[in-house]
Amino acid sequence: MTPALQGRGAESPRTAIIDIGSNSIRLVVYQGPARLPTTLFNEKVLAGLGRSLAATGTIDAEAMASADAALHRFAALAQAMDVSRVRTVATAAVRDASNGAQLIGIAEIAGLTVEILSGEEEAAAAGHGVLSGIPGADGIVGDLGGGSLELVRVRKGEVTKRVSFPLGVLRLAPLRERGRLDRRVEHLLGEAGWIGAGKNLPLYLVGGSWRGLARLAMHRARYPLPIIHQYAMSPGTVASLRRTLSHVGKPQLKEVPGLSSGRISTLGDAAALLSALLKHLRSSGTIVSAFGLREGLLFGELSADERAQDPLLVAAKDEGRLSGRFPEHGDLLDRWIAPLFGEDKPAEARLRNAACQLADVGWRANPEFRAERGLEIALHGNWVGVDGRGRAMMAQALWTALGGAATSPAVLAQLASEAALRRAVSWGHAIRLGQRLSAGVAEPLRRSRLTLQASTVRLDMNRADRALYGETVAKRHATLAAALGRAPVTNARD
Repeated sequence: MTPALQGRGAESPRTAIIDIGSNSIRLVVYQGPARLPTTLFNEKVLAGLGRSLAATGTIDAEAMASADAALHRFAALAQAMDVSRVRTVATAAVRDASNGAQLIGIAEIAGLTVEILSGEEEAAAAGHGVLSGIPGADGIVGDLGGGSLELVRVRKGEVTKRVSFPLGVLRLAPLRERGRLDRRVEHLLGEAGWIGAGKNLPLYLVGGSWRGLARLAMHRARYPLPIIHQYAMSPGTVASLRRTLSHVGKPQLKEVPGLSSGRISTLGDAAALLSALLKHLRSSGTIVSAFGLREGLLFGELSADERAQDPLLVAAKDEGRLSGRFPEHGDLLDRWIAPLFGEDKPAEARLRNAACQLADVGWRANPEFRAERGLEIALHGNWVGVDGRGRAMMAQALWTALGGAATSPAVLAQLASEAALRRAVSWGHAIRLGQRLSAGVAEPLRRSRLTLQASTVRLDMNRADRALYGETVAKRHATLAAALGRAPVTNARD
């Protein structure tokens, strides 16, 4: 096994997807839980296969050469990484180009078998990708590629109607130059029966150009969390971005953190299309999805039971398994502290559960930086199914559980309310008590019980375990009780 890839999910096979899009060709290698495998490698080449389609109907020679090099490199990398299965898919550019067969031949020489996705299959995959990363999504998914735009209605975990339009970002410039983009969007939506289809619903954004817009919006708003997944933009924000892009130069845009220089030239067209879509779909606003076609292809292969799993908890449990000291500690810890937090709504209970899964992530860090390690994992981990507020609550719980200062890190107050952070502080104190009492092993938690009473937080223990209630445990019990406005009570010293 390649040494650099040992450790994470070493018992599970590696799979890869090569996505041949109209603007970019990308290789992503995955390993780990089927519901949310970890990305081991991710590389893209902006080949621009769809660049000349509108004018000539073909993939030009420069783009074809770039694709040739990328596909041979990606095939060689997949082999070197011991990937057990490579799925290679192509979308609008190869589908529509008169010389698309030439590119397929290049892929075959590299040892790759290409699936050409229809517009409907591409749309379904984008919809499944959003549902994979945002399980409760209810609205319209808009997947903007280089050669096409797919719209998909998602609701209650299902993909319903979908449609594909020849409105890829590489095809928009001529329409904008002639002042015809808005009318063209209205005509195509009307012809397909999609006018008003997103009324009062969010438009979920998939695609590199729209993610680039989100990066710019986050930079302008000084948003404290550099993660685009589930970042929301109002129609007013999109209109403001259009005005900004009309007079801001490329050098200034290159200073935006995380914004690919290869996407800068497409931002104005992407913003113009987005404004037209919001207007004619009558959407309430936008939510960015980091997941799209590739993740949707993986999600589409899962069983119904696997799809129903919570992606945040699956990923947090996997991280806890790899970073923690003892297996399955997170579930047991969550069950142990749950009686104190019966008022938590389901959405908060899952955040508390995720924090418990991650409660051991700091133990391998330098003791002086365990709290910082927990904060970093919660805020910047590759989680989905959680927004900025949720990340902040998880981070606060881990900061407290791992011995952070009594005051919250300033960034958290920018993402969550004071009340939400106070609740997370209580979770953290409860986690901290459970871990000190048990030393991270299972049996002391199984044989003890926490109870929230009118004026006390009661800890009941078996007689054989009473020696575990030492001075440090007593202090942490008192701190937890104080956080909940109560006094500590135990039978440990009866």
